[in-house]
Amino acid sequence: MAGDTETHLQDREENGHTIRQPFLIGVSGGTASGKSSVCEKIMELLGQNKIDRHQRQVVILSQDSFYRELTPEQKAKALKGQFNFDHPDAFDNELIMKTLRDIIQGNTVHIPVYDFVTHSRKDEFLTVYPADVVLFEGILMFYSQEIRDLFQMKLFVDTDPDTRLSRRVLRDISERGRELEQVLNQYITFVKPAFEEFCLPTKKYADVIIPRGADNLVAINLIVHHIQDFLNGGFKRQSGLQNGHGTPRQRRTSESSRPH
Repeated sequence: MAGDTETHLQDREENGHTIRQPFLIGVSGGTASGKSSVCEKIMELLGQNKIDRHQRQVVILSQDSFYRELTPEQKAKALKGQFNFDHPDAFDNELIMKTLRDIIQGNTVHIPVYDFVTHSRKDEFLTVYPADVVLFEGILMFYSQEIRDLFQMKLFVDTDPDTRLSRRVLRDISERGRELEQVLNQYITFVKPAFEEFCLPTKKYADVIIPRGADNLVAINLIVHHIQDFLNGGFKRQSGLQNGHGTPRQRRTSESSRPH
């Protein structure tokens, strides 16, 4: 898995300290395939989900946070279920690239918070502190080569289409206040065609394909062991991870406090 990892990880010296670049893992797959569940399961098995977010060695980011700001006309279409959120142009790839570059540099980053009910960014952000491993999940994480090339490991969550549709219907109705007819129309008109045109072809870039998502504990455990090797000292790491806990990466003094 990710056999060329070492060639991507370049350490640098700063004020006499070695700053380690984080291990970036991209997680792709169709809508409601279980991408976030896989990431959360990895966090759980690494013992990171109960650690204070300032000290976590592993963090999760979602491409859903990086939807572009819509024009009034686009927002009107979105409220009617007539805007294609599964098209590559729906995402702010420039901001994704800037965020990933900042993460690679060991900087604290501010992630937009997207409101799926109003189809707009909220007036708040999520602060993500430097971490050793970053899981970045989204339906089109591998579509842009510029973004794809930043990941040292690429995972594709492969789930049965009927299962994904049923999950999508339940999620959009219960969490996003949508009507059943609107969800189904949007799926047939935009989601399914976009998956086949933009998402599914990127499956070939994956280092690991995970059938059945978070239910596939065999595949997830293999990935967890790979991450543990990295955190334990593999790939020229020096800090350790014991039973899911270890020494946090070197943080810059200016990043130790919460931003305003």
